[in-house]
Amino acid sequence: MKKLLFVIFFCLASTIYGIGQNQAANGFPVDFDDRPRGLDAMRIMFYNTENLFDPLDDSLKADESFTPEGGNHWSEYKYWQKQNQIAQVISTVGGWEVPAIIGLCEVENRHVLINLVGNTPLKKYKYSIVHHESPDFRGIDVALIYRKEKFQLLKDTAYEVIFPFDKDSRTRDILYVKGIALDTDTLHIFVSHWPSKYGGAFVTIPKREYVAKQIKRYSDAILKANPNAKILIMGDFNDTPNEESVSNSLKAKSPENYKSGNLVNLMYPMMSANIGTHFYSGGATGAEWSVLDQMVVSSNLLDDSLGLRVKNKQAHIFSADFLFEKNNKGMTVPYRTFIGMKYNGGFSDHLPVYMDIER
Repeated sequence: MKKLLFVIFFCLASTIYGIGQNQAANGFPVDFDDRPRGLDAMRIMFYNTENLFDPLDDSLKADESFTPEGGNHWSEYKYWQKQNQIAQVISTVGGWEVPAIIGLCEVENRHVLINLVGNTPLKKYKYSIVHHESPDFRGIDVALIYRKEKFQLLKDTAYEVIFPFDKDSRTRDILYVKGIALDTDTLHIFVSHWPSKYGGAFVTIPKREYVAKQIKRYSDAILKANPNAKILIMGDFNDTPNEESVSNSLKAKSPENYKSGNLVNLMYPMMSANIGTHFYSGGATGAEWSVLDQMVVSSNLLDDSLGLRVKNKQAHIFSADFLFEKNNKGMTVPYRTFIGMKYNGGFSDHLPVYMDIER
């Protein structure tokens, strides 16, 4: 038994050490803390899963390409491989203790979430699900899963996004979740997946700006009712921290330049580090990393006060080596599930982001 425990400990320690080494090799800062967080802290994570669809055809959604007969030839085998890969990422982001709260996007429905938390190695952690079916025409939603021992749900709702300038267009809802974190303080969470740049970055700007303004309006209402409110906004914004939708519409400031009462974008420092959560290989600007997946908090989570606060005032990009591969140009890129219509067998075209909250 002692020998077995030693082998298990050695393998896990080697894996965690390798994560740090590989982050450095991939140009990402080595900041991974794998220690158990106990009762006084918890890890929060966000992950764009890149089309976590089941193989069934939903007659109300445009999901035909993710069926066995569809263009992606999506099968039960590919589906379950994807599910176990997502579970692997979640477990590894946690280190010795899995994340307490996980925001997800590009999940098709509640069914895939039930399978993720109940029929993969995540089953033993007994994650609970928060999900609302959104009107997105492809059928992709945002969701949140959480561990009850660290987060007690009080309320959840989905705010539908209806563009006044394009009322026929539909996108993902803004998911709002309110609960008690670490038996200490109320935490308000928004999970969102902003409209993509499909169809042109410039012409889709108004849609991302509109979603940003809606989230700002909801967060302002919370802060007006309680100026000490602790708020977290996380998601795939499809814009970088310095673009208009994030900096002006959401009004998310840099951690080096904020005032009490502001929203603060914890991903801003990564803009100058030439790293990102998503790699774009084409277009006029050429191949580049972008920080699209972000964590924005109210200043109350950064100030030294009673209750909850973000550890070291930092969020991080998780960049374990198994999440990467080399493309045909020899560049290190995310190991994604599909390259165009070709099945690639990887994890996602996005990297996860995470932060720790402590009391």
